[in-house]
Amino acid sequence: MRRKLFVALSFVVVLTMLLAACAPATAPAGGGAAAPAAAGKTYKIAFSVPGMNFPFFVHMEKQIRDEAAKLGNVEIVTLDGQDSTTKQVADVEDVIAKKYDGLVISPRTEDGLSTSIQAVIDAGIPVVTIDRQAKGVKGLLGHVGADNVIGGEQQGKAILAMFPKGAKIFELLGTPGASPAVNRSKGLHNIIDPAGNIEVVCQQTGNFARADGLTVTENCLGANPKPDAIVAANDDMALGAVEAAKAAGLTAPIIGFDALPEALQNIQAGTMYGTVEQFPGGQSRKALDTMTDFLWKGTKPANEVTLLSPQLISKDNIKDAERIGEVQQ
Repeated sequence: MRRKLFVALSFVVVLTMLLAACAPATAPAGGGAAAPAAAGKTYKIAFSVPGMNFPFFVHMEKQIRDEAAKLGNVEIVTLDGQDSTTKQVADVEDVIAKKYDGLVISPRTEDGLSTSIQAVIDAGIPVVTIDRQAKGVKGLLGHVGADNVIGGEQQGKAILAMFPKGAKIFELLGTPGASPAVNRSKGLHNIIDPAGNIEVVCQQTGNFARADGLTVTENCLGANPKPDAIVAANDDMALGAVEAAKAAGLTAPIIGFDALPEALQNIQAGTMYGTVEQFPGGQSRKALDTMTDFLWKGTKPANEVTLLSPQLISKDNIKDAERIGEVQQ
């Protein structure tokens, strides 16, 4: 009887060992991104941006693709909003229909994409917003961006440093309703309004576009031909202002935002005073890492919102710019 019991127990032990050996391996707790939870699976992640016509988003897309290549097991599908809220909404709805594993999105406006982003989350697809935020969305995996208020304050501080006795300036605003446009202007005015001696004599939207920045600056110069400085909410508009200023024979300092290589070239040439670096490559990589940490390990970020601190770039510290290596000498 004891012999039969021993044989039976031995059989159970051997069977248990065999089953354990055949069971699929799982990712170790706390493992790195190199060990995805579903071995061999390629995760399809949508990257939705307001428009690939903006050099800023072209750079962001390049950086997120580079990060995906380093991580492996990730396919990035770029969705070009073509600077249209309607188009971006349709793209986001397609994320649900095609059952993507995740969505990284820079919403064109704060309100215009909220409902669509919420629908993606409600469908069980994780979402990370990048650069621009969406209002009222619940259940977001995270947001990665720059602190645009601080960036606007950097512009304001530069104006006060150049004109301690006061100045008349132009302000070129970004796309109405876009969170960077709202927050950069807020930051600028956080600094110049209390000073009491900086007057914004012309404030118009240039829609973050170079052609609009040129037109708006020309319009402003028609009524105020000699501003002391021009502040733009991005470099594309600032570069449009450079063209308008050159045509008008104006040499006032121009400050942009984004630290595009062309803006850096203009800073070196003296046709722009400065720009604000918001580290778009760092944003892209952090956003994708946040997404893959969740997809592979179920790890959520410690803080839902991660904001990088922007830095004013001028001739004095131009080597600190993220894209200085792309500037032709």
